[in-house]
Amino acid sequence: MTVYAVQYVYDPRADVRDVVRPEHRRFLAELFEAGALLASGPWTGPTEGHEPGAPEAAAEADGALLLLRAESRADAEAVLDRDPFARRGLVARRTLRPWNPVFGPWS
Repeated sequence: MTVYAVQYVYDPRADVRDVVRPEHRRFLAELFEAGALLASGPWTGPTEGHEPGAPEAAAEADGALLLLRAESRADAEAVLDRDPFARRGLVARRTLRPWNPVFGPWS
């Protein structure tokens, strides 16, 4: 199994995300209980080096980081395609990158 670091960049419709979020979190909870999702959560501030309130920080889109275990990239993408946020078009961009945890609970 490969662990994928997945970055979501959300589209600007925060009001729609607020409505869909309970369904999205139920989906993630099921993945977690099944052992496929190792961790997930939204970004809580600007990228390192961007001062809060600075124009570049304000321009950053909301998003999240997920650590997902899957047999293949295609399997990981298929799982992520079922995410209610993705099905409703709330994920503007998604990147997957294989990750090798050397230390920690997932190594």
